Amino acid sequence: MEMHPTAGPPSAVRLTGYTKADQEEILGGGEDPFGVAGTGLAWLPKDEHFGIRYEERLVAHAGLLRLPVSVDGTDTEVVGVGGVAVAPDVRGRGLARQVVAAALDHARTLGPGHALLFCRPPLVALYERLGWQPVDAGVDVEQPGDRVVAMPLRTMVTALHDGARWPSGPVRLRSLPM
Repeated sequence: MEMHPTAGPPSAVRLTGYTKADQEEILGGGEDPFGVAGTGLAWLPKDEHFGIRYEERLVAHAGLLRLPVSVDGTDTEVVGVGGVAVAPDVRGRGLARQVVAAALDHARTLGPGHALLFCRPPLVALYERLGWQPVDAGVDVEQPGDRVVAMPLRTMVTALHDGARWPSGPVRLRSLPM
């Protein structure tokens, strides 16, 4: 897909919903579109969705979900960011930056001081360019059957409010990951 400058840049908007068909519109219908099936993890659906449409096609998405977390034994909440996707034919045009920024703008209204996401190692540099920082401590997440497992993906965090500082210490997501 060619994006013409005369058409104006697409902008991110809040979506009224996000379905499997929407995901397939962006990423195609592959078995493992996010490359995380090998982790064996169960994931939560997101509550709120942001997307970018270009020429009547959904080309990018980011979802949000407010979640309980414990950092070094202190309970708090984070806004989980997940389901970030950009159609392969439009990557490299700043759409991930736009859709994540729109989601984070909304996340700032939800109360928690930080947003958290999990990503595959090749995406760490992208998220660092977007202002996210790797969490250096171990991160455990809950799974079905009252299991708690170490998160095999890279955990990253970003402040949602001025002055918010991520504490040091081990992290436990008190739910399935998003």
